[in-house]
Amino acid sequence: MITVKDTRKVKKIIGALKKKSKIIGFVPTMGALHPGHLSLVREAKKRCDFVVVSIFINPLQFGPKEDFSLYPRDFKSDEKLLKSEGVDLIFYPDRRNIYKKGFSTFIEEKHLSRFLCGQFRPGHFKGVCTVLVKLFNIVNPDMAYFGSKDYQQAQIVKKIVDDLDFSLKVKVLPTIRERSGLAMSSRNAYLSEKEKEGAGCLYRALLMAKKMVEAGESAPSKIIAAMRGIILSEKHSKVDYAKIVDAQTLEDVSCVKGKVLVALAVYVKKVRLIDNIILRGKKTNARCLHSGCRRQKGGK
Repeated sequence: MITVKDTRKVKKIIGALKKKSKIIGFVPTMGALHPGHLSLVREAKKRCDFVVVSIFINPLQFGPKEDFSLYPRDFKSDEKLLKSEGVDLIFYPDRRNIYKKGFSTFIEEKHLSRFLCGQFRPGHFKGVCTVLVKLFNIVNPDMAYFGSKDYQQAQIVKKIVDDLDFSLKVKVLPTIRERSGLAMSSRNAYLSEKEKEGAGCLYRALLMAKKMVEAGESAPSKIIAAMRGIILSEKHSKVDYAKIVDAQTLEDVSCVKGKVLVALAVYVKKVRLIDNIILRGKKTNARCLHSGCRRQKGGK
């Protein structure tokens, strides 16, 4: 395993491998690695000849009052973990390697990024898209791996890859969870063990939504109210958003039919956590019984 900071050196190494028709797998991260990241690495190792993991805390995706300066940093631990997983190359640039002096070009997806976290974190996905396009151009991967916890981000990545004609496949893998059900995240490091147990309320709320939908409930307002009740019953928890949206467009739905995304963003003390689950509402020819939806099959 080698660690490289310089973008030109990475391009040279990858270029030589491409000439030998090697398949390049890529896992972009901001470090503070956990088993969720490592699950992506392991899948990349199975499918690819050469695996690159980037570690770069991207300043462009943090708002002015967010936790950029406090974001967990432990490169030595990350390096040890990646070496044990057989990673071939760590790309560990500093800010000057990625954003040269006078940098003034940005990438912005204009539809999917309007919803969910995009509503509550202005400019976040502009920063995400910009750094990922940079990284894709540097690493030139055949496959890039992301986790389902960041479902909206993964959908946006797929969109920019398609829209901008990148020759790579985006692979999205299941969320890895802690014992409490809490989705693994680098930000979990901010929480005590007791607080992590309490933060499991996000997953409990999602399971409640699943139970209600499977029982035939189709009113988003009722499902969301039940989820909020579970979250707010937990000390130090505050809902940033609780949404049920179309799994493809990310737009709000008035009735739970077909494939939907149930998504949460919750503050536990000052730590913002996100989680989601994909559900399938029951299809029916009958008019929805709740007042929020007047649609029926074949009509509006």
